[in-house]
Amino acid sequence: MEHAAANGSCCNGNGAAVASASSPPPPPHVAMLATPGMGHLIPLAELAKRLASRHGVTTTLITFASTASATQRAFLSSLPSTISSLSLPPVDLSDLPRGAAIETLMSEECLRLVPALTSLLLDLKKTTTRLVAFVADLFGADSLDAAAAAGVERRYIFFPTNLHVLTLILSLPELDATVAGEFRDLAEPLRLPGCVGIPGEDILMPLQDKTNPAYKWMVHHGRKYGEAEAILVNSFDAVEPGPAKVLRQPAPGRPAVYPIGPLIQAGKEEDASSPSPCVEWLDRQPEKSVIFVSFGSGGALPAEQMRELALGLELSGQRFLWVVRSPSDEGTVNENYYDAQSKKDPFAYLPEGFIERTKDVGLVVPSWAPQIKVLAHRATGGFLTHCGWNSVLESLVYGVPMVAWPLFAEQRQNAVMLSEGIGAAIRVPESKGREKIAATVRELMEGEGKGAAVRAKVAELQKAAAEGLKEGGAAAAALAEVVEKWTAGEKN
Repeated sequence: MEHAAANGSCCNGNGAAVASASSPPPPPHVAMLATPGMGHLIPLAELAKRLASRHGVTTTLITFASTASATQRAFLSSLPSTISSLSLPPVDLSDLPRGAAIETLMSEECLRLVPALTSLLLDLKKTTTRLVAFVADLFGADSLDAAAAAGVERRYIFFPTNLHVLTLILSLPELDATVAGEFRDLAEPLRLPGCVGIPGEDILMPLQDKTNPAYKWMVHHGRKYGEAEAILVNSFDAVEPGPAKVLRQPAPGRPAVYPIGPLIQAGKEEDASSPSPCVEWLDRQPEKSVIFVSFGSGGALPAEQMRELALGLELSGQRFLWVVRSPSDEGTVNENYYDAQSKKDPFAYLPEGFIERTKDVGLVVPSWAPQIKVLAHRATGGFLTHCGWNSVLESLVYGVPMVAWPLFAEQRQNAVMLSEGIGAAIRVPESKGREKIAATVRELMEGEGKGAAVRAKVAELQKAAAEGLKEGGAAAAALAEVVEKWTAGEKN
């Protein structure tokens, strides 16, 4: 479903929108490109909502028809009338090797759709007199060429993850030229300005094999980001004070960086006629007694790790709410990346008798749970997470301390930053045996070891996130500055 952005304008004989003498000028309009995956689309949509509610800016969200899912279509249809949606046509990727990395697929698709995107933006300019900017997400750097060809002067990158990862990607062209061998073989952690040292094996997954096209694409994006006028980042100073300070300083060849987060999806109002079984179950649990376990919409554990997690939760003796998905033998991005629903019955992979033995303390749900409602619930006291950045921000906004169990993409790097850097999570030991899983869960939930300090730090970050988003707060001020540049006709 597509929404028409209300702009209070009419069209001239050439189809261009013009304001009548008596009507107010149309609102400023922004085109945003979301590369495939709900984890990319949701924060862009939240940015569009914030632009509308605080600054009167309307938006067209541009998506990819080839990866549209029922989940994505339902999400787009639920957006307010200030946000319209258009999709780019399917593109042939059959020449790429079977098993190509997801980063390669997204980057190739974006590159091949530059002509189609150029045409779309030219058409969009004919229907709005105030297309003030184009914003592409992290894998859409080549789309900046389409915006330039269409005559859109202000071209931005929206980076949905954090400042640590952005610093790494901006540094990649130099690192590619100076670091011999593989990052995973580095003898010492990689130390970038302002950032927590990242052990080689925890560096961004697409960088772990320099012979893989995904690596070359990431280096390409690092160069291409330099062509943007600015980069908007879904993070905030308190969670990453080091890189925030460094990136705020002007540097030759580097765009201005604006931390405008946290941008998270708002929870929907509960339907009284059909309340969520998860919420009903949580209503019956003591305050802060439940650990929520979820690996996001694109992640799944190998079958053996899934079994160890089940037995570890049971051994911990803690109350738990676990969103179970059918296993992926690789433990990486699986067939469900573009949709939230498991294709197989995930319960079939749980240890025999597990659900029956834990029925008094645990609830296991297939594929999906209303994550915002769960994290916001008084009974939720911890979050065992894959460390996808959207989930991390949601946990911080609702003040829920984390157990880090990263899977792919930038998640291992996020886990290091959260556990070793800011102290907002406890990381599950690499062996991931049931005893260590149980011990880590107990440490967080019972305040043992690092547990108490993690809880205190998350409470501090929750307050900082809220303060930054208030009128006059750092994140609100950063976004206001960007909009002022757009509407004043300035350039960075």
